[in-house]
Amino acid sequence: MEDSGSAEIAKLREQIESLKQQLVQAQRLTALGELVGTTTHEFNNVLMTIINYAKMGIRHKDAPTRNKCFDKIFNAGNRAAKITNTVLGMARNRSAGQEPTDLKLLIENTLLLLEREMNKYRITLDKSFPEIPQAFIDGNQIQQVLLNLLINARQAMPRGGRLAIKLRHDAEEDMIDLIVRDYGAGIPAEKLPRIFDSFYTTKSGPDASGKGGTGLGLSMCRDIIEAHHGRIQVQSTVGKGTAFTLKLPTVTKATRKCAPVVVPVTSVPGAVGQPMVSGK
Repeated sequence: MEDSGSAEIAKLREQIESLKQQLVQAQRLTALGELVGTTTHEFNNVLMTIINYAKMGIRHKDAPTRNKCFDKIFNAGNRAAKITNTVLGMARNRSAGQEPTDLKLLIENTLLLLEREMNKYRITLDKSFPEIPQAFIDGNQIQQVLLNLLINARQAMPRGGRLAIKLRHDAEEDMIDLIVRDYGAGIPAEKLPRIFDSFYTTKSGPDASGKGGTGLGLSMCRDIIEAHHGRIQVQSTVGKGTAFTLKLPTVTKATRKCAPVVVPVTSVPGAVGQPMVSGK
């Protein structure tokens, strides 16, 4: 009887794990669909730039004007290629695993996809990207996390505002801190401990752009960061805004993790400050 019950429990656990994987895949496809909708408008703007400068080059026969048109068309073509390659990278799950990654370039490529949306909602970007070591990550997965946090930050400021994105090297832990900070409504203290729970959301539903409200995003973000042996933390004050910090391993830290350890050492992350909630 006990064996039968144990087998049934094991079967149920397998089914739950399978459903979790299907849910993650559905969330990824949803995010990709939203992204395609956003970038379609951006791509159309690029095409209009190319068409307009091509018309100008046809009308004007002098070399200076035509050279200017060629430069504009060339730059617009490069921009279109970046947009296409970034979206295709997400659609194809471009990396098979973790690898040395330039986080500054990853962030810039992600912002390129959201440029039209940020301009539409009057979001001003404040970027701080000092020289830091490369992170050892799956670029596709971290980009999904970053997209989620950036869209959340934009939604927290429906009337516009400032969005800060920062990188810094935590030399003591040999981790890279990626910080996304908005100056929006903030999250009430009683809701903060639950924001990483599956299906829990502080939103009433999707906004005018059709994004958000499922309660899957931050749960997925936490799972991805933990799979990278990292941490996700949040600090928020009502009326002042919210800051998410992703702590990701550097290449050297990841290499040391793979090396044989003679004396086992247990590291317990300490509290950084209050109010703070960690996704791990």
